[in-house]
Amino acid sequence: MRRYFRLLFVCVVFALFSLLYVFSQLASSLETVRGQTEARTDRPSLAHGDRPRFARKARGEQGLTDSDWSDRYTVDKTLAADHEVERVEPVRLAVVACGLRLEETLTMLKSAVLFSQRSLHFHIFAEDELHAGFKNSLELWPVRFRSKFNYTIYPITFPRANAKDWKRLFKPCASQRLFLPLILGEVDSLLYVDTDILFLQPVEEIWNFLSQFNSTHMAAMAPEHEEPRIGWYNRFARHPYYGKTGVNSGVMLMNMTRIRAKHFKNDMTSVRLRWEDLLMPLLQKYKLNITWGDQDLLNIIFHHNPEGLFVFPCQWNYRPDHCIYGSNCAAAEHYGVYILHGNRGVYHDDKQPAFRAIYEAIQEYPFGGDPATLLLQPVEEKLKNTMHTYCGRSSHLLTKKLQESVKNLEKDNHRAR
Repeated sequence: MRRYFRLLFVCVVFALFSLLYVFSQLASSLETVRGQTEARTDRPSLAHGDRPRFARKARGEQGLTDSDWSDRYTVDKTLAADHEVERVEPVRLAVVACGLRLEETLTMLKSAVLFSQRSLHFHIFAEDELHAGFKNSLELWPVRFRSKFNYTIYPITFPRANAKDWKRLFKPCASQRLFLPLILGEVDSLLYVDTDILFLQPVEEIWNFLSQFNSTHMAAMAPEHEEPRIGWYNRFARHPYYGKTGVNSGVMLMNMTRIRAKHFKNDMTSVRLRWEDLLMPLLQKYKLNITWGDQDLLNIIFHHNPEGLFVFPCQWNYRPDHCIYGSNCAAAEHYGVYILHGNRGVYHDDKQPAFRAIYEAIQEYPFGGDPATLLLQPVEEKLKNTMHTYCGRSSHLLTKKLQESVKNLEKDNHRAR
């Protein structure tokens, strides 16, 4: 009998230890699962060069809430396997070139490469006959500058059903910019510029406005005019436009992920429309009332969706309109001109020689040459002969930021030797 109780006692003890072991393993596995969940929750937001967090969302699903976008541009780091390492995305720059715009576009790209401290990626949309010209020219740039950027060249493409209507809108190919969010479906953010843009300071400075977007902003542009008395939209427009004087789309910063996800208010239907469903009905309604083509369509869109637009000051898109009748860009008077926009063909005629002087100096500057004597001095000499124009009398605004950029370029050239 004693042996029986002893055997029973041993079995009970063994069973108790077995239960304790099972419970300990279960607790350990639950702790592991919880730790993995917390790790996923605490993982930093993607750097803004990564694939958008909501890229797998089905095209037919509803738009994203404000909270979904909360930290989209606040993090410039990504998590490596075992270390946190700095990784800065390239600045993505898009341009559309047709006709005789090859040299002008190359000069714009040159100004971006000269002064930028960040890597760049150029998205060049051009007529087929210009592709070889772009490729041959860019590949001939010196290795030190060529290593600062990558580029992709695309054909001009419009929706097949309405291609003729879009090609005839304003200038040839100009309306291509409206379709960039759809064509570049994997690109999150983009800086679009006209071919007649010149950067007088690093491109990344305007790219940094993305970090100032709130939860509803999806694009950024400058006002068309600062002074309503000489404004075009408020005096002549036969369609809705943004704000008091409209906006100019020659320099346009876009969060294209948000544009693709947005359902836009409009004056054609009570139903909010996606970008791809909005453009053609808008053109059909207003094509007899618009003068500046795709820019007018953008003004109409943001008139009805003003919460989507971030407005930056005029020194980021400084045009002859800001000085042709006297200086009327207060921000440029204080800070200088950051981005020069030579619209109305002023780089190629004698109407605004101050603008042409900047363009020719950058175009003629030899890569790697002394920027003080081969870039800044020629500009300053030519500007002395422009004082008979209002823009010439404001020429000190055109060189204020350029002087800083030239100093930085000198340092870069010195380090490269």
